[in-house]
Amino acid sequence: MIALLQTAALPDVRQPVIVAVAIAYFFVVAAIGAWATRRTRTARDFFVAGRRIGVFPLALAAMAATVSGFVFIGGPGFVYGAGFGALYLVLSASITTSMGAWVLGKRLRLLGEVRGLITIPDAIGARYRSPSAQGLAGAAIIIAVIGYIATNVLALGLVIDAVFGVGLTTGIWLGMAITLAYSVAGGILAGIYTDVFQGTLMAVASLLVFLFALQAGGGGAGLAGISRTVSAADPEFFGPWGKLTPMAALSLFFVFGMGSLAQPHVVHKFYMLRDARQLKWYPMLMSVALMLALLLYFAVGIATKALVVQGQMPPLLRPDDATPLFLLQFTPVMLAALVFSGVAAAIMSTVNSFLSVGAAAVTHDLPKALGRKVSNELLWGRVSTVVISLLAALLAQLSGALVAFLGIFGWGLFASTLVPSLAIGLNWPGATRAGAIASIATGLSITLAFETLAYFKAYSFPAGVSVSGLALVLSFLVFFVVSWLTRAGAGADIDPDVQMVMDL
Repeated sequence: MIALLQTAALPDVRQPVIVAVAIAYFFVVAAIGAWATRRTRTARDFFVAGRRIGVFPLALAAMAATVSGFVFIGGPGFVYGAGFGALYLVLSASITTSMGAWVLGKRLRLLGEVRGLITIPDAIGARYRSPSAQGLAGAAIIIAVIGYIATNVLALGLVIDAVFGVGLTTGIWLGMAITLAYSVAGGILAGIYTDVFQGTLMAVASLLVFLFALQAGGGGAGLAGISRTVSAADPEFFGPWGKLTPMAALSLFFVFGMGSLAQPHVVHKFYMLRDARQLKWYPMLMSVALMLALLLYFAVGIATKALVVQGQMPPLLRPDDATPLFLLQFTPVMLAALVFSGVAAAIMSTVNSFLSVGAAAVTHDLPKALGRKVSNELLWGRVSTVVISLLAALLAQLSGALVAFLGIFGWGLFASTLVPSLAIGLNWPGATRAGAIASIATGLSITLAFETLAYFKAYSFPAGVSVSGLALVLSFLVFFVVSWLTRAGAGADIDPDVQMVMDL
């Protein structure tokens, strides 16, 4: 499995225009946070934005949380190194977007209304009438969230260091402080509208860079020119699998296609929708937003490859340098400034979403699983947000290899523990409480064990086989087998109101 975010130093991009745009961006974020703070009065406001978000801002916010900084930094480098095979990571996006709305969106939104749910483990607990399943899902989310936030915070620190030259440690704590300020004060409401601003910035910057990339890389002949240049030097680059093996490409498609159905920082946003009937527009809006954001992912990767072949750029020492070097050499400085602000925007939006999900698991899901209720969820949600942020920032200062491992572990853990019990469970009456608990436990143990063995180089899978893919497949198998073995109690695991929502 590839590292999802940048974990090594970026080229120095300090220029007055870039610094000024970055500062202006941070001021906008602060203003949005201050506005949201005044509208955040209850735990429901803090965790699900009072269920008053329209479908357009919801789609933009989901896009911003989905793509993160990987699309702007790691993604083009992946395309540069892997060729067409890198697209298998994102080819499933439109399918997953539609499935997310049809399979999960409506049911989560209605369950939130019927039961007053505010978290993803809440839905699992309600579906199976099981505080244990809810607590186990909450525990898995907390473990994954801290690691994934650490990866994002490291990437954010690297971007801030590249723009301001303040050093990595200062960059990590400065980025965390800015994100934490609006997350603690305004909760997910601040996050949603910051995401709208960030998502718009990302889409506009990506479209403009795409046009410059086609012009520069194709020598005036656009994509056809790039294709001719690269194919002559590297015939495999535009092949059906690119530089990847077929197994590796298909594994990416499967893991990111199915795994995206239960990434809590994205699907959690369905609770926030003002009117479930608006979901019919969500797949189209989300797909268009993703398509615009992913233009940079594809175009910079292939354009940089063409420019290296033509001798207009030296071979990259690291694939992740593709975007910074291309922007500084082949685009106007204002556009480069927008993109670097967009990178920070993407990372901060993801961190905010994870902070909300993690804080909810700590203050709501774990106490509920233990039969206790937190008296002031708003206050303790804010306290939990601070604690999770501090832990993640401390982890982010560890070695880049370890932080990259934490990010990979986090993403795979979300997929293997939540997809069967949530995405399948809300659509299949035959799913049982025992099947859900066994599936979550399998995903947690397999991901933890094999990712740790891989990190310490004690074990490795054949080329193209990922731990995330294996854990997800085994989690599915355990879910179906245990549910079949305990099928006699399937009906008893569903309350009438939950069954009604599943039947809609």
